[in-house]
Amino acid sequence: MMAYDNYTLLQVRRDGPLITAVINNPPINIITMALFGELAQLAAELEADPSVLVFVLKSADPDFFLAHFDVEALIAMADAPAPPTEAANAYHEMCHRFRTMDKVTIAQIEGRVGGGGAELSMNFDMRFGVIGKTIINQMEVPIGILPGGTGTQNLPRLVGRARAMEIILGGIDVDAETAERWGWLNRALPADAIDAHVDALARRIASFPAAAVRLAKQSVDSATLPIAEGCEREAALFQTLLFSDPARAAMRRFLALGGQTREGERRVAEISAAVAGA
Repeated sequence: MMAYDNYTLLQVRRDGPLITAVINNPPINIITMALFGELAQLAAELEADPSVLVFVLKSADPDFFLAHFDVEALIAMADAPAPPTEAANAYHEMCHRFRTMDKVTIAQIEGRVGGGGAELSMNFDMRFGVIGKTIINQMEVPIGILPGGTGTQNLPRLVGRARAMEIILGGIDVDAETAERWGWLNRALPADAIDAHVDALARRIASFPAAAVRLAKQSVDSATLPIAEGCEREAALFQTLLFSDPARAAMRRFLALGGQTREGERRVAEISAAVAGA
C-alpha cells in the first residue's frame, strides 16, 4: 500500500480505498512546474495503486482551486522553443491518467479555476462547485495562445461546440450556476454544503464492490463508441460481474434486506447502500 508522503504542495491523506489530496500552493494555486510535477507524480501513483477506488482533489484556498498554468513558465518555453510535435505532451499524459485510471475521480472546485486547472478538472469523472464562488475561465486565447492541456478536445464534449467556442474564444467567466446548467459541473452547491456532499458521495462509492465500480466506469466510457459497439462492450462487462461470487452474494443480500418489495423499492437507494454497508 503506497504511503503518498512525498509531497510538498499537495496534502494527501488516505482513508481505506478513498484518497483525498488538498492543493496548497499560495498565493493563488498557480500550476507551477513544481506543482505540475507533484500532480503528475500523484496521477502515476494512483493509477498504479490497486487498493484505491475513489480520489478527491480539493483546495486549501476557498477562493482558488487552480488558477491556471504558470504564464512565466510558458514564456520561458516560448523563448526556447522545441520543434513542433503532434505527440501528446506531459500535461496531456497526466490528464489522460486521471481520466482513464480505474478509480473514480472527483474535483471539488470551491473557488476560481482556469486555464490548465480547468483543463485538468475536465478529465475528472465528476466536478462539483459552489454557488456564488466557483468561476471557470479559459484565458488562453486573450493572451495569444489556446487551451493546450486537453481543453479544446474535452470542453466541446462536455458543453457542446457552440458553448465551448463561447468559453474559449470569449475568455469569459462562467459562474457555477451556468456551469451546472451547461454540464460542466455536476452540481452547484451552497458553500456550507459542498464538503459534506462530496465526502458522502465519495465514501458511498468507495464502499461499493470495487469490481462493479471499476467496470461500470469502463462501460460508461464506452459511450464514446458507436452505440452497437458500446452495447457489446457493456454486455461483456455486465456478464463479467454477473457471474462473479461477490455479485451473487450482494444480490442475495439486496433481496434479504427488502429489495424487490413494494416498500423496499421506495427506499432502494438506502437498501442498496446497506448491501455494502455504506
